[in-house]
Amino acid sequence: MAMLPNALPCPQGSVLWRTLALLGALLLGYGYFSLLVPDRPTRLSRLGLFCSLFTIAMYLSRLADVIQNDSASSFPLTVTTFLASASWTLYGLLLGDPYIAVPNVPGIATSLVRFWLFWRFPPDLNKTLYRPLQA
Repeated sequence: MAMLPNALPCPQGSVLWRTLALLGALLLGYGYFSLLVPDRPTRLSRLGLFCSLFTIAMYLSRLADVIQNDSASSFPLTVTTFLASASWTLYGLLLGDPYIAVPNVPGIATSLVRFWLFWRFPPDLNKTLYRPLQA
């Protein structure tokens, strides 16, 4: 197993290690919530907070990617994120569940910022979107 990342080129090896690290974090989280938190209401409350923080981080990372690359690409993803976030927020509000409603508000906000970026910096349609494949 330790030999595998060395055999792969750097980007794939890096992705493999990151994936393994995230899988390890997931297993640690499972162990924490299933073994160390004894009562069900506390477990659900902490798990809801944990998932909410990850959801917020996901939305903020997309916005950071747009700012870092000075590119407001992926308009369909922005529309999908906006609709999904708005739907989950409304659903959470109807249920009265802040663990559903609150984490999806940043998805709405970051989508609105990306919509503004699309308007302000329209993509160059003459620019090649994909690199040509090397034969």
